[in-house]
Amino acid sequence: MSVWLPTAPCRPETCLAERAPEVSHPRRALRLTACLAVVLAGVALTLPVRLLPYGTRDRLVRFWARTVLRALGVTVYLTGAGTAAGTGAAGAAGAGGGVLVVANHVSWLDIPLLAAGRPGRSLAKTEVRQWPVLGPLVAWGGTVFLDRDRLRTLPATVAAVAEVLRGGQPVIVFPEGSTWCGLESGRFRPALFQAAVDAGALVQPVTIRYRLADGRPTSVPAFVGDDGLLTSLARVVAVRGLVAEVTFRPPIPPPPPHPTRAGARRELARAAQAAVEGIR
Repeated sequence: MSVWLPTAPCRPETCLAERAPEVSHPRRALRLTACLAVVLAGVALTLPVRLLPYGTRDRLVRFWARTVLRALGVTVYLTGAGTAAGTGAAGAAGAGGGVLVVANHVSWLDIPLLAAGRPGRSLAKTEVRQWPVLGPLVAWGGTVFLDRDRLRTLPATVAAVAEVLRGGQPVIVFPEGSTWCGLESGRFRPALFQAAVDAGALVQPVTIRYRLADGRPTSVPAFVGDDGLLTSLARVVAVRGLVAEVTFRPPIPPPPPHPTRAGARRELARAAQAAVEGIR
């Protein structure tokens, strides 16, 4: 068991047993083909796109992520501060720059969902490098990798994230440390909030929820336990009427001076989790 992998009750045999409406097999094949074409186009264009000005690059990444999700048959609703639809002071505060974006973690779909509303450099486990097609894509996109089996590398990872934040770039983090089914969730681990404390950066909480077109919550997209990536992908392209709701909460400023560094990051983690869960 990895020291960075919390013990979660979510398992495919218990959390993914629900029945959901499905599309035909030809439609599934079409979705897979379209998704692969879009992802390969993203791989091919990654290096040229990185040379473009930030605003242009941001718009292209949003467009690419939304196209991936559309190809997979996912309907996406983005609301709140920091998205293209976000307005007002909170929206302006969260719209660009060095912000630590933190969200609950349900699926590999969470990554393009966040990119569709708020592109940024991601923090990912080192195993993601080995994923077919997606591995090279996220690596070339500037992902910061975390080796969860080597706890001694954590301070260097926190320092790397803080440096990116100081440079004015958003960083996307899933503080639960693992995926949950979406109907249940885990505790936000405070370690990586230290990067926001050190960099004096805002923290933007994001809530991700999945449901079916009829309004029922669903765990079909969940990527949990020993679930395989290809198995999960096949399940996603099979479901009919999958809806993802992504709510960008108002940014949280860095905490005031605290007697201990650990206290500051724990305070920030608690505030972010309460915002993600909609607790006032």
